Amino acid sequence: MSGGKVSRRVVDGRWVVSRAWVMELTGASEATVNRWYAQRERYPEELRFPEVACTLHRTHYYVQEAVEAFWAAWKADVGTGRLGAAGRRPGDGRGSQGGGHGRALRDRAVAVVLAELRKAGGYRRGMAARLAREHGGSERGWQRAMNEARTQYEHSQSQGQGRGQDVERDQDVQREAGPAQTAP
Repeated sequence: MSGGKVSRRVVDGRWVVSRAWVMELTGASEATVNRWYAQRERYPEELRFPEVACTLHRTHYYVQEAVEAFWAAWKADVGTGRLGAAGRRPGDGRGSQGGGHGRALRDRAVAVVLAELRKAGGYRRGMAARLAREHGGSERGWQRAMNEARTQYEHSQSQGQGRGQDVERDQDVQREAGPAQTAP
């Protein structure tokens, strides 16, 4: 175990193990092992996480045989497919920018907004609300698409790209998206 702590020892002639040892045995996260213990009364007797055998230096220890029996029963009945999936999914915290169907929907919405920005010659107050009414979806979702599209629009303006080419490209993107909902 990391940190040099003893996670398995003999107490009163029997092997006892800490939660850290249980995590190593099962591959479960700390949150999962804590939940097994806290919610043990919700499970039938054979699937119940064992009671604390002793506490040494503020660390709970459990009888090793009881933990191994619990784990064998748990694997057979419940399985291990969700272990390691507790809490938030790993990611960069950037929402739908990571990909998936949400990103594709947002890209279509940004293309619609970009076309509107180019047609209007820039941002106009109330555009997001109007797009939400016309295309469906939440106003806040269209505001997010508007923010992203405005960044692209302003960048393209500062680069001096031709307006006609951009409008044609946006119309192509809209045609490819088809009649599907473009709401973010």
